[in-house]
Amino acid sequence: MAKTEQKIQEKKQTGSKGSDKILGEVVPAVVEEIIGRTGFRGEITQVKCMVQDGKDRGRSMRRNVKGPIRPGDILMLRETEIEARRIKSKVSKGAYT
Repeated sequence: MAKTEQKIQEKKQTGSKGSDKILGEVVPAVVEEIIGRTGFRGEITQVKCMVQDGKDRGRSMRRNVKGPIRPGDILMLRETEIEARRIKSKVSKGAYT
């Protein structure tokens, strides 16, 4: 029985495939402007930020942020390859396109 418990503990200690990405280097980015609100209830804010360090230094990109945010704040990004999709514009009432 001790051997099975030891195997279970070894499995818990080893990380999954995606854990290497999470543990990689963290890159700071400064919020330039707030683009708008998104999410089912509007709880997510889409911002435009400028990457400060790393291989994508100087790149301006869109990111989704949860929680209070304002221009000038610094975000710590786990990765800089993926950019958020643009927010779709809403159609006003009664307008058919």
